[in-house]
Amino acid sequence: MMTSAYVAMTTRVIPRDVELTIRTARKVPKLGLMMVGWGGNNGTTVTAGLLANKHNISWETKNGTKTATWFGSITQSSTIKLGLDVEGKEVYCPLSTILPLVNPNDIVLDGWDISSADLATAMKRAKVLDYNLQQKLIPMMKDLKPRPSIYWPDFIAANQADRADNVISSTNKKECLEKLRSDIRDFKSKSGAEKIVIMWTANTERFCDICPGKNDTADNLLKAIDEDYSEILPSTLFAVASILEECVYLNGSPQNTFVPGCIELAERHNVFIGGDDFKSGQTKLKSVLVDFLVSAGIKPVSIVSYNHLGNNDGRNLSAPQQFKSKEISKSNVVDDMVASNSILYKPNEKPDHCVVIKYVPYVGDSKRALDEYISEICLGGINTISIHNTCEDSLLASPIILDLVILAELCTRIQFLSKDSKEPTNFNAVLSFLSYLLKAPLVPKGTPVINSLFKQRACIENIMKACVGLPPDHNMNLEHKLPKNLFQ
Repeated sequence: MMTSAYVAMTTRVIPRDVELTIRTARKVPKLGLMMVGWGGNNGTTVTAGLLANKHNISWETKNGTKTATWFGSITQSSTIKLGLDVEGKEVYCPLSTILPLVNPNDIVLDGWDISSADLATAMKRAKVLDYNLQQKLIPMMKDLKPRPSIYWPDFIAANQADRADNVISSTNKKECLEKLRSDIRDFKSKSGAEKIVIMWTANTERFCDICPGKNDTADNLLKAIDEDYSEILPSTLFAVASILEECVYLNGSPQNTFVPGCIELAERHNVFIGGDDFKSGQTKLKSVLVDFLVSAGIKPVSIVSYNHLGNNDGRNLSAPQQFKSKEISKSNVVDDMVASNSILYKPNEKPDHCVVIKYVPYVGDSKRALDEYISEICLGGINTISIHNTCEDSLLASPIILDLVILAELCTRIQFLSKDSKEPTNFNAVLSFLSYLLKAPLVPKGTPVINSLFKQRACIENIMKACVGLPPDHNMNLEHKLPKNLFQ
């Protein structure tokens, strides 16, 4: 008989509770918003929205009198469940009241644009707002003029050249970086803003190459800027300037602004970044519909999304390289929902997914979105859903821009402390908290990307509730489903 000693190894998963103290500074700072592409459709519409709401503007249309609102904004026009009252009825309050948030009326504005048009002229050019509303806003916007911006033709469509009459004279990247930093400091000094959020709402750029030794680390990226390396996106240079000036930077377009070196730089300086690409119309609907289908046990096998629009965004996207950036951000929105159901989908199996965008000048900012969802159902059946959606592009995006700015600022005032930690910590520099508002959410390395709209919204609600000591909403409502004597 042989006898030996052997240690058998196994794994046991044990739930672990970590008690956190969450601190939220009550003092709301004076907030400045600098938009890259201030004179574009989104920039002018955000500006108009802030001014119209601040001054309680009303105007006449063929359908009667309209008044300014922020419908479409979760911070200004949605509610959050607090719990139940003594009768078991759900109690809600405006989301804006659960924590101290920046008042949109107090935000001060500035920005850059490659077009020299003042904001009133740019608003008229955009053709987004009713004529009578424009007439009331012109006196407030005619003296607002964007700062010169970066124009490197290689990164945006050639058809944008006719707008580029307001550009930084130097093309040297180090000099451009210093000019942007100087602009940020100048705005902060003149406006009295205590914090600044910088938002890219300019044209979609082509993707840039990720190059080892150039943009793969923070130090390499800074060195590449010093060396005037060609493959650096203007949006990345704006991000670097923002980070070095300790300003939150948010990317509202789909290009890969946040190269690895840029993310590392943000983490090094503990400055928040968020992206990518505003989620406003067709993609938001897609994230809801696919979530519904997959969670219902229905198998989407083909998703085809067609868009046509006639604003300058559509004009820029008519170029193949810029369209490719948008196609990528629109196509990945269903991935996590598909991966969640191994009954419907085998490993690496995905629905066919096609995205088409066409430029049709006549429709302007009123984008048409047509979607077809083909799904397999029981016993070999096929279900087809076809949807036509008319999306007022900038009027949908502007409240989302406001939410991004307000929620990003809130995150700068929230800190976490565990029993074992000596110093409080902030959110990760990559603000995945903002995923609800973005098509292609940027997340910290090694963490899951969540595209389900319901989960993204629940994240915002439950974190805000946790900040005031309220439990997360789980929707079990056992008190309504079990005998009452269990709860006495």
